[in-house]
Amino acid sequence: MATSQSRGHRTEYINGRWVYSDTKEPINFTERPCANCGYYPTKEGHDYCLGTLPGVRNACCGHGDIEEAYVQFLDGFSIHGKNAVTVLEVLKKYNKRRKND
Repeated sequence: MATSQSRGHRTEYINGRWVYSDTKEPINFTERPCANCGYYPTKEGHDYCLGTLPGVRNACCGHGDIEEAYVQFLDGFSIHGKNAVTVLEVLKKYNKRRKND
């Protein structure tokens, strides 16, 4: 059986679809908040704690597991784990400063 995670919740692949391991309900990214921070994703589908980051194609905070965090930049380059968490913190601070200017 294949297993994974969705926003920090354990999932598994059963009968041709991904379901939450605890409830066996099909995954719907807007149904459950992050298992770590408790917030739902933004309306754009981003992790609530990250929002929209400049120069980033996609990213994940790791939902409580630093090794699962990643940042993929617009040019396709990506970083993972602790390095990604560091970059995410810098980008979030940059965004906050831009919004306050």
